[in-house]
Amino acid sequence: MSEGLKHLLTALGERSSYDAVSQCSRCGYCEQACPTYVATGRESFSPRGRNQLVRLMLEGRLDDPQSAAEALSTCLLCGACQTVCPAHVPTPDIVLEGRRALGRPGARLVDAVQRLMRERPALFRTLMGWGFRFKRWGLAGLAARSGLLDLLGFGVLAKMAADVEEAPRSTVDELLAGRPELGPAANAAWGYFAPCGPRWLLPRVGEATVEVLGALHGKGAALANPCCGLLSFNYGSLDEARASARAVIERAEAAGLPAGAPVVGDCSSCVSFLKSYPQLFLGDPAWKARAEAFAARVKDVVELLPAAGVPKDPGVNALVIHDACRLRHGQGCADAPRAALKAVAGGTLKTLTKPEHCCGGAGAFAFVHGELSEELLKAKVADIADAQARVVAAASTSCLVQLERGLNKYYSSCRVAHPTELVAESLRRRKPDGAPGNDG
Repeated sequence: MSEGLKHLLTALGERSSYDAVSQCSRCGYCEQACPTYVATGRESFSPRGRNQLVRLMLEGRLDDPQSAAEALSTCLLCGACQTVCPAHVPTPDIVLEGRRALGRPGARLVDAVQRLMRERPALFRTLMGWGFRFKRWGLAGLAARSGLLDLLGFGVLAKMAADVEEAPRSTVDELLAGRPELGPAANAAWGYFAPCGPRWLLPRVGEATVEVLGALHGKGAALANPCCGLLSFNYGSLDEARASARAVIERAEAAGLPAGAPVVGDCSSCVSFLKSYPQLFLGDPAWKARAEAFAARVKDVVELLPAAGVPKDPGVNALVIHDACRLRHGQGCADAPRAALKAVAGGTLKTLTKPEHCCGGAGAFAFVHGELSEELLKAKVADIADAQARVVAAASTSCLVQLERGLNKYYSSCRVAHPTELVAESLRRRKPDGAPGNDG
């Protein structure tokens, strides 16, 4: 195989990619947990089917490796299979190894965007600002409908322009400037890591996160971090992903946070990747040690949402929780926000029949595999509608974007929000003396 990690961190410790995929016994426990297998019934779209394809590729026994492309590209990387697998086979990482071996269309463009975000953030901010202006003016949608972007080879951008509804006027960095909850890192109780989703697309989430952390945990600091590198890890090159990871670690080390202060992010996909940094440096002991020290202090913001001190919000009724895949399967802490959200909703917290089922967002998946993504989205919205929910909490940017689109399309009487947005709304309803109030 060509470029790849070659070695993975598994439940049995560090293993070669081949040893990791060989742990799959094809028992079938994974199949009913896999959204794409359940939706299609195709063996090649199941985790064990994908593992078998990658194993054949590694053994050089697949006559046409490109024949595996569809099966591997349609994996959501959700990790549901790994959770239910008796051996905890790391199928998402194995699938990515297979994708890297096949080559990645558009990888150079992805890496160029990743470098631009890391090395020239001011220019990237300017470009994003104009992109959002075009969106607000209707020009982005016009370009998408005209077929011009498809003609230029940017079909994914056309789909994004049509489906992503947010077009913020400010970045989260601009919104956080001068916030009273933020101060010098040396005295901070926590450091805010701004993932790209809250930074560029959903700054309201980042603003709510900082507001909540300040209210519940004291003053913190903004880390002014670059992108975590997940974009290149999933769709570009490992070299670019490592370069971004090194930049993130160096920035965090230089910030000077106190030893016990966590690095806190508010997109479960990015936070899950930050926690996995050591796997990027298995062949580099010095950087592996630094990555381990960094990852050990990373927290998803939902891990810091307590039940105590969170008042009931009379404006929130019929709340349900959608478990973001990388929160549940990547980090194993899907239950973390439930106590705080139960406090916010009081007796109106409801339970979805299948809160763990993927909504079909999964990063770029919704824009690349539209029909399959839509099928998963419809099932999720149907579950929400069956619960007669009025609010859905979701902790990942992809989920927030996907569910907002689905709710607007199929069940408009419900809205979606990040858990910190809901807790922030609740805290704002407090009276000046600190007692919960109904004003707001």
